[in-house]
This record gives sequence, C-alpha cells and structure tokens, in this order.
Amino acid sequence: MSLAIISPGRDPKIWIEALTFCDPDVDIQVYPDIQKPEEVEMALLWQHPPGYLDSLPNLKLISSLGAGVDHILSDPSIPDTLPIVRIVDEKLTWSMTNYVVMGVLNFHRQITRYQADQKRKVWDMSNPEIPVSVGVMGVGALGGDVLDKLNYMGFRVSGYGFSEKNDFAYPYFSKNRLQEFLDEINVLVCLLPLTRDTENILNLDFFKKCKPGTFLINVARGKHLVEVDLIPALDQGYISGALLDVYRTEPLPGDHPFWEESRIQLTPHIASVTNPQAAAPQIVENFKRMKSNQRLLNLVNRQRGY
Repeated sequence: MSLAIISPGRDPKIWIEALTFCDPDVDIQVYPDIQKPEEVEMALLWQHPPGYLDSLPNLKLISSLGAGVDHILSDPSIPDTLPIVRIVDEKLTWSMTNYVVMGVLNFHRQITRYQADQKRKVWDMSNPEIPVSVGVMGVGALGGDVLDKLNYMGFRVSGYGFSEKNDFAYPYFSKNRLQEFLDEINVLVCLLPLTRDTENILNLDFFKKCKPGTFLINVARGKHLVEVDLIPALDQGYISGALLDVYRTEPLPGDHPFWEESRIQLTPHIASVTNPQAAAPQIVENFKRMKSNQRLLNLVNRQRGY
C-alpha cells in the first residue's frame, strides 16, 4: 500500500526525501505518474485536480500538505465519509506571527511613508507613530499566537470569530458583534478559515463599517477578499492601506491593478510556508494510525471547514 503526492506544479523531491527519512519503507507514488492507483490508501494534496481522487479506488485518508484545507473541501466529488487531516506545525505559527507583527509595525512606524519620503528626499519628522489597536479575525492556533505576541509588545488587541467564547484572554467579539469589533480597531488582520460563511467577507460593505483609515492585513485566503472592492475602499478612505499575501488567482496576473497600487503592499504567498521536514513525521504517523484504525492527528471538522 502506498502514499500518493498530488500537488501539480510543485517539485515533490523535498517531500519524498522528508517522508522516506521518517520511514524508509514507505511506498510513494507521485501525480501524474501514479502507476498503481489501486494501491494508494493515503493522498497528500495541494491544489489537486478536482475529481481526480475518484481514480483511487482504495483511498482511505486525505492529508493536506499545509494548514489549509479549503482546496480539498471545495472538491464536491470527495465523499463525506473520507477523513481529512491537516498539518499543524509550530514553525508555521512562528512564521505567520512574525509576518503579521512586521505588517503591524510597518503601519505603526510608517516605514512605507518614509521609504516614499526617501525617494523624494523629504525630511519629515511629524507624527512618527500611528496609535494602533489590532483586531484579529480568526483566533485559532495562528490567530491566538498573533494576539499573544502583539499583546506582549504592548499593543491593544481584540479577537473576532464565528463561535461564542466565554473564557478568552482578550476582548472577543462573536459574529453578531462585528460592528463593535470594528469600532475598536484600526489594524485588521484576517486569519479566518475559508468557509461558506467567510468567503468574500472582506467586501466594500464590510469596509464601510471599518473605522476610517483602517489598515488591512490578509494572510488567510485570497477568496476572503473581493479584490475589485479594495481600491474603491482605499479611494473612499475606509481603508488606508493593505498588506496582502494571498490572492484569488496565484500567481497574481501581470495585468492585475494591485501591482501598480502604491497603497497596497504585496508578497507572493510566503507569510507561512509548510516545512516538509516538520510535516513529514505527522504524515507518516497518520499513515500508520490509519492502517491500524487508531485516532488520527489533526482531523478536520468538515462542518467548521478546519
């Protein structure tokens, strides 16, 4: 029986090396050259071709090659009874938090403004710090760590989510208190999972509810943001700027207006990248647990979408 790596456009070599280091006996097949589909019991997926898993008749377990699983849940051909697991890695959390902290500090200390001043040879010492109150949408492992680190640094922080939380370390606002949440903050960090409830949540109507001049950081999924609404939100002053790491189409098309918009900072989906050496032990352990009918690690709740 074997594992199948199905990740079009990515070099599987580093994953094969990491997996075989953990278990030299594991049999690995790689898409599109899967010679024995009937032997595949576990599939490792990232942006797989929808419907492809129908060709694996004995598939028993799916694992995402990252923390996100929306690319799997969006495939309607996958049976509801097929378990899905994801990668949970402290290094992913560490990298994500560092990225968000960078974005918050950049806004707080106006680094982008001073870079523009340097090009124009402008010496302007006025208002060197913007008072910041940070709101994090999505307070799971990643969002919780962001809140912890920013709070430690002395920033005011708040959390927002779709479920009720009675005992939370910071001010917390559930779904029906969105306006209260937005009234408290001027830096908005999106770390929500991508679900039916959260897709397109960052739209013009949403931005109109924000405190004027709010700065947006989206490090969750590109489909959270209605991209055509962002520049109008900037023009109308609802949003003062944005740091984006994720997009509806990746790579970002060369004719996309974001490339030429100075108020938007772009990075190429690198805020937090899965480390195969760290992820491989979890994958191999789940492969063994699947074969022995043991409880799986990091099992995804399909209803919640994560």
